[in-house]
Amino acid sequence: MTAREIRITDDLELLLAVMPPPLRHTLAGRGRLDDLLEIVLDLGRPAEARFPGRVEDLSDEPVTRQDLQHVVDRVGRFAQDNRAGIERTLHRISAMRNRVGEVVGLTCRVGRAVYGTVDFARDVIEAGKSVLLLGRPGVGKTTLLREAARVLADELGKRVIVVDTSNEIAGDGDIPHSGIGRARRMQVPTPEGQHAVMIEAVENHMPETVVIDEIGTTQEALAARTIAERGVQLIATAHGNTLENLLQNPTLSDLIGGIQPVILSDEEARRRGSQKTVLERRAPPTFGVVIEIQQKDAIAVHHDVAATVDRFLRGAAIETELRTRTAEGELLIERAASLEAPQDPQRPKQEPRPELRGGARPPEGRTLRLFPFAVSRSKLDRAIRDLRVPVQITQRVEDADLILALKSHERRAPPKLREAQLKGVPVHVLKSNTIAQMEGFLRQLFGLRSRTGGEEEALRELNLAMTLRTNESVVLYNAACIPLAVAGWLPPWAAGLGMAGSSLLVVGNALRLARFRGE
Repeated sequence: MTAREIRITDDLELLLAVMPPPLRHTLAGRGRLDDLLEIVLDLGRPAEARFPGRVEDLSDEPVTRQDLQHVVDRVGRFAQDNRAGIERTLHRISAMRNRVGEVVGLTCRVGRAVYGTVDFARDVIEAGKSVLLLGRPGVGKTTLLREAARVLADELGKRVIVVDTSNEIAGDGDIPHSGIGRARRMQVPTPEGQHAVMIEAVENHMPETVVIDEIGTTQEALAARTIAERGVQLIATAHGNTLENLLQNPTLSDLIGGIQPVILSDEEARRRGSQKTVLERRAPPTFGVVIEIQQKDAIAVHHDVAATVDRFLRGAAIETELRTRTAEGELLIERAASLEAPQDPQRPKQEPRPELRGGARPPEGRTLRLFPFAVSRSKLDRAIRDLRVPVQITQRVEDADLILALKSHERRAPPKLREAQLKGVPVHVLKSNTIAQMEGFLRQLFGLRSRTGGEEEALRELNLAMTLRTNESVVLYNAACIPLAVAGWLPPWAAGLGMAGSSLLVVGNALRLARFRGE
């Protein structure tokens, strides 16, 4: 596949024109500045020019307040997000302020319109599916977004609306930069209002495609779903480097369908070879395609997000399409080798979790941390002591290696418990809140020998004998209390209190027997 010629427009002379004269002359004397990323001015420090992989001082003299004010006076007005620009350019000037609102630092980022870079993923964008771009800051997400808007508007003739929160896509000023072509631009008064402008764009201007930069809140994620459900193509960026990162983000995971814990039937759990509580995709994804921008010349494409998320949640191998641009401008497309679903990076890898199905085992070399949800802690503690297993009952779900829940309460799990499940903490469900159930679970987990039928029968007979002996003593006591009370040797209230206590003892014996049997 052959790429078209890439052409870059940066309007760098307009950015240099707002710099203080000494810095402007220093930069002009350095020759070509094609790889200049940003100019940093911090009060009391030398000005810096930042390039890929290196930083250069522009002067031995520290930046003064007059230098900062010189720049502020020559750029546009700073908005609520402390960003300004130079009219009809893509340069972005961001301010740092002190506690009283005075500017004490400026980051002047060079904005470039790169024509031709969208050929990387042109076929994906032209297919009409909603596309989500992911990647680390500075890797080129906004550049690709801007070029996609231009190609769809100019070369495909589509009605394109750009929702531009910080004027980073189409530049500062009321007239948008030529980098977006014939696409129309809607500015956003405040970052908090981006979701409302997204909906307004669809309701008022009938676009075929909406382009959005930096979806970062729950409201914006819901607005994106609303737009997609109306049949409008979305092309957007979001915070996150990979699809896996986005899946673990509770705020933005809805963009790719979201995840929720699901309780399987015993038959289905056996068929899958998994535990009864598993994670599954909650809804159809808002974006049908995800593009991970790994480097400026390398991207990974997930063409079917729904299938990719489903395979990831089941721990199956994930295949990704890799696209690379060579130094000669050729585009190479290849299928990546099957990759296993990665482990949760927030949990230590050196401490494996206990497996509840097939070869149950606790973490090696340390005590298992168990969080009981709606399970009697006293009964669980007794079961742990009786079996002498290395288990510690934790007070916080965040510290747990394993959650032990009661079946009747599992569906009413609090948010912290659901969040732990989403992070991959295993959950085992007990049918009833009895010591027999808890001991059975611990025996299975630690591979302990279960009681044989003869042992169970012997214990049952011993328990029955103890109960009968106690009840016989109670009967003899009650028989002696009545004559003693009649003869006046025992106060009536004492006799009544003793008989009531003996009755409670009989009830306690019955409950103890029931608990032993697991009823």
